[in-house]
Order: sequence, then structure tokens, then C-alpha cells
Amino acid sequence: MVLLHALGKRGSDWAPVVDRFLESFQVVTLDLRGHGDSDRPHEYSFGVMCDDVIGVLDQLQLESVIVVGHSMGGAIAFLVAIDRPDLVKRLIVEDVSPPYERDQPIPVRAPNAQALDFDFAAVQAIVGEVNAGSPATWEGLASISAPTLLIGGGSDSHIPQYKLEEVALRIPCCDMVTIAVGHHVHAAEPEEFAETILDWLEA
Repeated sequence: MVLLHALGKRGSDWAPVVDRFLESFQVVTLDLRGHGDSDRPHEYSFGVMCDDVIGVLDQLQLESVIVVGHSMGGAIAFLVAIDRPDLVKRLIVEDVSPPYERDQPIPVRAPNAQALDFDFAAVQAIVGEVNAGSPATWEGLASISAPTLLIGGGSDSHIPQYKLEEVALRIPCCDMVTIAVGHHVHAAEPEEFAETILDWLEA
């Protein structure tokens, strides 16, 4: 099981649920580029992060894995499943932002802001890419062959849940479950989140 974190987080953000998953799986948690202990190359996009994840899986000689992604990590997980279906046995995405065009402000960092655990340039690049949307990714969702579970955070999430429903309808084999606690489902309700995933995997 490979866990991909959200924008501005790191692999350890999965701490509330990782021990539960370790009871059943070998678990790999990555610090995506620009985050945590990974390099900060100042080149950020969903595409290059997807390539990074694929590179890690190939380097570790892993295939047919369960990929779990939250928010930005979910967007990257979609691309991995689209580009390398041989690598993804099951796909699980948590309250991921669908690739539709929108207009949200690009964050600006104050000059005297405290040190961060991530490269702020990654935030600006990813928010800009999210705003632009991706028709190619939207089309690509229909080619995902891995059985997929989409977990939505409900009305308290900033992600429009009806858009998640559109994503679930587009992926050929996709179940959608709502755990109505907001965007950070795995942190707010770790036991329910983990049990939902494990029950789905065993079904």
C-alpha cells in the first residue's frame, strides 16, 4: 500500500491510520517532492510528481499495489493509475479535487513568514494548475482500470461533493462513500476511514 499525502503535508500525515494498515499490508509513505525530507527542486506539477511516484515504485520493483491519495495525492494517484495501470491494483482517493477549471487565489507568502516543512513554490504551482483544470485528466479518468474507492468529506469539505460524484460516475469501476467530517477525513475519523478502506478491499 502506497500513501500519497496532500499539498503542504508529508508522509507522516498518515500517522493516524498507518498502524491500522500495517496490520494487513506493507506500507510505503512518501514525502512528495518539495515536501518533508524530499528535495525542493522548484519544479512542481501533478505530472512530475506522478513521474516521481512511478520512479519510486519501479525502483522498489513494486507492482499491483494499492495506491491511496489524499487531495493533491489523490490527483497524483489518478495520473499513476492512468499512465501505469500495471502498477495499480486498487485505487483509493480521499476528497480529491477533480480536474475542473476554477478560480481560487494563488497564495502569497509574507516576507517574514516562519520556516515551512514544504517549499511554498509547490503550493503556488499546484494551486495554479488546479485552477487551470485538465481536460486530458478528466478524459483519462474513463480509462482507469483499477477498482476505485472515492471517499468524500461531505458538506463540510471545500471540495464540491457533486463534482466527486461526477468523478465516480466517470471511472468504470468506482464506489463512492461519504464520511461527513470535512476535507481531512483520515485525521478527523481515522478508525472509520481505515475500516471503510479495509472492508472495501476485502469485499
